[in-house]
Amino acid sequence: MDHFNFINSRLHAEDVPISNIVEAVGTPCFVYSRATLERHWHAFDRAFGDYPHRIHYAVKANSNLAVLNVLARLGSGFDIVSGGELARVIRAGGDPEQTIFSGVCKQDWEITEALQSGVGAFNIESEGELESISEIATRLNVRAAVSVRINPDVDARTHAYISTGLKQNKFGLSEERALETYLRAREMPGILIRGVACHIGSQITELAPYRDALEKVLDFAERLAGHAIEVKEIDFGGGLGVRYNDESPPDPEEYARQITEQMRSRGLTIPVAIEPGRGIAGNAGILVTRVHSLKHNEQSAFCIVDAAMNDLIRPALYQAYHEIVEVEKNEEGGHNRYDVVGPVCESADFIGKHRDLSVWPGDLLAVRTVGAYGFVLGSNYNSRSRPTEVMVDGGEFHVVRAREDIGALMNGESILP
Repeated sequence: MDHFNFINSRLHAEDVPISNIVEAVGTPCFVYSRATLERHWHAFDRAFGDYPHRIHYAVKANSNLAVLNVLARLGSGFDIVSGGELARVIRAGGDPEQTIFSGVCKQDWEITEALQSGVGAFNIESEGELESISEIATRLNVRAAVSVRINPDVDARTHAYISTGLKQNKFGLSEERALETYLRAREMPGILIRGVACHIGSQITELAPYRDALEKVLDFAERLAGHAIEVKEIDFGGGLGVRYNDESPPDPEEYARQITEQMRSRGLTIPVAIEPGRGIAGNAGILVTRVHSLKHNEQSAFCIVDAAMNDLIRPALYQAYHEIVEVEKNEEGGHNRYDVVGPVCESADFIGKHRDLSVWPGDLLAVRTVGAYGFVLGSNYNSRSRPTEVMVDGGEFHVVRAREDIGALMNGESILP
């Protein structure tokens, strides 16, 4: 469910007509709904009921300061994978103590800033990383809470590029190597063992992979107990899918019930942390673009728009599907089946293919479910400015990132003397 709906044949974000936003900020632009973000965060939080849990929003999904601030006001924790994301969380009013630092390549300066900021925990991805954290924590005279991320070798049945829980993936450690790492960690200065971490991928649309992964995590927790290592928390990652086309992913209630029932079946009430990103932000955003022209050749019809793969790379990168709708229903338009393409000089520059649309040049289109992995994956390819970002709040809207100007694209560059 989201808050982008048609009222009298005009698409609205909450109570604001999309055309009003475009009139003020131009196209292309990303539009986010505060009510949708809040609804989805609460859906995950309430799904666990009285079972001890924490919700950590995955910042990589959408790192706009306004998005982070909306979630921080709800009391959300955060999951980060870089020092830059930590800086954003702090700037947005998030609590470092409720922040988990994940990722396979934490640099020394990032570890230092995280420890100085009081980050709640690190998810360890390698033995070398543990050594670095121990050395830096000892130098700073602090203790770093750590969980080792195990790789359960479970197929998440998602796109290969966003699968993270198989042996061939770069993430986490096998159970045997993880056990060795825990045994070393408990003897290392500056280290406090917190729990076990696991994350098997993104855009997962069924519960079976989660069930299989959690069984392996709980088995591993029992092995740790046999070595007198207490697991104070299980960080089960994120990855719950959203509906882009005809997917039927589990809802947060089903997801939480699966986790809590497996825990209770073993007589456990170990606190759980989860890291939803797409599940919170995915359908809380749209990309609005204007039709530049319509073009036909012997085999195809093209709807050429002013948004491009540098604005939304998911279709080119993941062959991802996004629903595309007319912002104002126009039964008088040039109805046809179009490939919706942008101005970037790549054949991969498309937003959607084979879409039935009724449009004329100048009309507006909305690309749905781009609140996650939309703007954050953007670039300046072809020296194109990144779009405006807007947050709608009821009957008002606010520019939360201004469109880049051409001069800003060249800041920091210089010609030879």
